[in-house]
Amino acid sequence: VQLQASGGGLVQAGGSLRLSCAASESTFANYAVGWFRQTPGKEREFVAAIRWSGGNIGYADAVKGRFTISKDIYKKTVALQMNSLKPEDTAVYYCAVGRPAWGSREDAKLYYYWGQGTQVTVSS
Repeated sequence: VQLQASGGGLVQAGGSLRLSCAASESTFANYAVGWFRQTPGKEREFVAAIRWSGGNIGYADAVKGRFTISKDIYKKTVALQMNSLKPEDTAVYYCAVGRPAWGSREDAKLYYYWGQGTQVTVSS
């Protein structure tokens, strides 16, 4: 499975961006799709995840109430709507798919396929 993440860019603090993740194969069925982010010198950090079948959703505490993950079953994409962005949200954002136990959804090692990353920069 090849993943394509898009939608990053430069935005001022308080602004919004919408990221999208598409798969080269036709479906995310039976997978969880996660968004992670990484800044230089730091480990990849969990942001949000959605289970395609069943629709379980989870967020990191740092983004709860500001970010929303959703799926589009017709376009077969997963979006991450990011509102009220802060400078500390600046990172390269990656989408990934895997089959983690839901309680382990934040563990990047449990995701098999990764997109190339998209840069999000929030200026103060």
